[in-house]
Amino acid sequence: MQIDILAIVSHPDDAELSCAGTLMLAKKKGQTTGIVDLTLGELGTRGTPEIRAQEAQNAARILELDVRESLDLGDGFFDQSRESLEEVIRVIRRYRPMVVLTNAVSDRHPDHARGSELVSRACFLAGLEKIATTDNGEAQSPWRPKEVFHVIQFRYMTPDFVVDIGEVFERKMESIKAFRSQFYDPESKESPTLISSKKFLDYVESRAREFGASIEVEFGEGYVVERPLKVDDILSHI
Repeated sequence: MQIDILAIVSHPDDAELSCAGTLMLAKKKGQTTGIVDLTLGELGTRGTPEIRAQEAQNAARILELDVRESLDLGDGFFDQSRESLEEVIRVIRRYRPMVVLTNAVSDRHPDHARGSELVSRACFLAGLEKIATTDNGEAQSPWRPKEVFHVIQFRYMTPDFVVDIGEVFERKMESIKAFRSQFYDPESKESPTLISSKKFLDYVESRAREFGASIEVEFGEGYVVERPLKVDDILSHI
């Protein structure tokens, strides 16, 4: 199955926090969408890989994704090895996305920058004929996404463009809260971490409002590009 917009990110919940609104808007337009997590998030202070996997599927239903899977490259320890690159190349060639969304180029969690670099590199290499990969025993054809866009996560970055997500913002927050083990749950008896505190969800909303304000709407999601965007009609962006 070809996926129009595929988010390939380091941890379960990375995409929900940063680009869920964009994915939902694409789905409303009839485009296919998916998320591939590079790891199981097994080093998270709260929850377990099994719990997070179930939460990821719950979030996928809210987002109406066509695809959701995890690669298990090793939370906290994945690198730029050939093995890791080939795993990501295999996914890119399997789903043949037009656009890939991936992690922030720099962030508080070191896995985000590593994931950003790994995915960006794999997107280029996936288009090279002399790199051979197989999927379920069948040889894969080369494929290179048309665009790779980087989300903005914990650390603020000036976005190159912002998507208006006002009409789907409440569902975005619902998809985040599907990760009950990770985020604020008033019924939880565990000691709160930064991520599981109420102030973190408030911060997520504030960031969405900040990006929205930059384009004079209520809520937005910001992105950083790897190269200038091609514009054929300036008026179409007004």
